[in-house]
Amino acid sequence: MHCDVYESPIGALWLTSDGKALTKIVMNREVPKDVASDPILERAKQWLDDYFRGQPRNVDFPLAPEGTAFQKMVWQLLLDIPWGAVSTYGDLARDMARLLGKEKMSAQAIGQAVGANPIAILIPCHRVVGAKGKLTGYAYGLDKKIWLLDHERNDCV
Repeated sequence: MHCDVYESPIGALWLTSDGKALTKIVMNREVPKDVASDPILERAKQWLDDYFRGQPRNVDFPLAPEGTAFQKMVWQLLLDIPWGAVSTYGDLARDMARLLGKEKMSAQAIGQAVGANPIAILIPCHRVVGAKGKLTGYAYGLDKKIWLLDHERNDCV
C-alpha cells in the first residue's frame, strides 16, 4: 500500500493506492506520518491540481475503490455526473433501477452507497443532492460539499 498527502483548499486529503490503481481519497482523517508515493498517486495529485485550478478533466488512471458490486455500480453512476451539475438520490435510484431491470429502487439504498464512496472528489459524491436540490449530508461535512459545489459552479467552462 502506498499513501501520500495532498494539501487542498479544503484541507489535507489522504490518498492511497495499491501500486496499480487509486484506492482511496479521504479527508477529515489523521494523515499518516510516513508517506510513500507512487506513479498512480502522482497522477492523482496532478488531477487534483487541475481540479482545484478549475480545469476539469477525465480520470485517466485506474481507480479501484473497495466496495460491494452494488456500491461500485452507484459509484460508476456518480462518474457520469458532469462538472458543475448535480443529480438527486431519486434520479440515481431511477437510473440504477433501469440498469438492474427493476421497476424501482430505494433512494435510501443509493444514499448509503454514495456515503460509502472511498474516493472523494474524483468519484463526485458531492454532486448528489436531495429532492428539489436540497443540500443533504456529506461524509466530510456539509461545509466541504458546499465549497466543492460552489467551486465547480463558479469555474464552469
